[in-house]
Amino acid sequence: MKNILVTGGAGFIGSNLIHFLLKKYGSGEREIFNLDALTYAGNLGNLRDVEGNPHYHFIKADTTDFETMKRVIGDYGIDGIINLAAESHVDRSITDPFTFARTNVMGTLSLLQAALEVWEGRPDFGDKRFYHISTDEVYGSLEPGDAPFKEGDLYDPHSPYSASKASCDHFVRAYRDTYGLPILISNCSNNYGPYQFPEKLIPLVVNNIRHGKALPVYGTGENIRDWLHVDDHCHAIDLILHRGRPGETYNIGGHNEHTNIEIIKLLIRIADSELGREEGHSLPLITFVTDRKGHDKRYAINSEKIQTELGWRQEIPFEVGIRNTVRWYLENEEWMRSVTSGAYEAYYEKMYAGR
Repeated sequence: MKNILVTGGAGFIGSNLIHFLLKKYGSGEREIFNLDALTYAGNLGNLRDVEGNPHYHFIKADTTDFETMKRVIGDYGIDGIINLAAESHVDRSITDPFTFARTNVMGTLSLLQAALEVWEGRPDFGDKRFYHISTDEVYGSLEPGDAPFKEGDLYDPHSPYSASKASCDHFVRAYRDTYGLPILISNCSNNYGPYQFPEKLIPLVVNNIRHGKALPVYGTGENIRDWLHVDDHCHAIDLILHRGRPGETYNIGGHNEHTNIEIIKLLIRIADSELGREEGHSLPLITFVTDRKGHDKRYAINSEKIQTELGWRQEIPFEVGIRNTVRWYLENEEWMRSVTSGAYEAYYEKMYAGR
C-alpha cells in the first residue's frame, strides 16, 4: 500500500495515527492523506508539526459527500483506507442521534461504495484494504466477573452512538460478503493520550483540576472502562492494516480496567503533584451528577486474537502512560485554550450545569 487515506485524521486517534505513520514510513515508503471535515473535534493544530512533510497531504471534505470520496480515492491512487471519521461522544448521541446516523453510518457507506467503484475490476483489487475502526461499545455492557468481549460475541448496543457504530460494522461486513471488498475491522477499548478533545473524561478532568472547576462524575462513578494508550492503538492499527487477514475483525484492549471514580482520583493525585499542590487538594471538586441514560456498566476486551496472529502487545504501562498524558495536557495549555472554544463552553454548560 503506497497511498493511505486516513479519514478523521485531525481528530484524537487520527492525528496520533498520522504522527505514527509518518514517523515509521517517513522516508517516502508511504504517502499519507488526511481527510477531515474539521467539525468541532477536528483540529489541524494537532498536526502543525507535520504540515511541511512532503509525504503528508490534507484534504478538507465530508465522508458523506460520495462524489468527492470517489474522486479522492481515484485521483490520489488510494490503496488503503483507515476510516476513523466519526462522531464519538455518547452524550452528544443522546441529544442528537440524527447527526450520528448521518456521519457514522452514511459516511461509512459513502466511503465503502466509493472504494468499491474505484477499486472493483482492477487486477490489484485483492491487495486494497478498507479498514474500519470501531469500538467495544457495540458489544453492549458486561457485569463484573463476566469474560471480556471476544470478536464473535453478539452485538448489543445501548446508545445511539454504539448503535451507529454497530450499523457501520454491519455495512462493512456486508460489502465483503456481497461485493468481495477486502475489509478489516477492529474494535478498541477507551483510548487515552495527547490531543483528545476535552469533552472526554481524562482531558476534561485535568483541565478542570487546573482551573479549580467541578469534576462531574456520572452516578456513583462505579462504571468500569478498559484504558488503552493511543500509541499502542496506533501500533495495532498499523499491524492490522499491513498484516491482518482480509475479512477479519480484531479486538484491541488495554487490559487496564478501572472505575471512573478510580480514574478521577488518580488524575487528581497526579495533576495536583504536577501543579505543586498539596496531596488531595482537588478532591473536594468531585461532583456527582445525574447518571447518563443507558449508561453501560462495564467494558472489557479480549485481545488474544491480535496477540496470537499479529504479535501485538501493549507496550506502555498504564502508570507511565497516564502520568505522561496528564503532564502533556498541563504543559500544553495553549492547545487546551484553542479547543475549549465558546461552542464547547456552551455544550459543557448544557450537559453538566445544574445536574
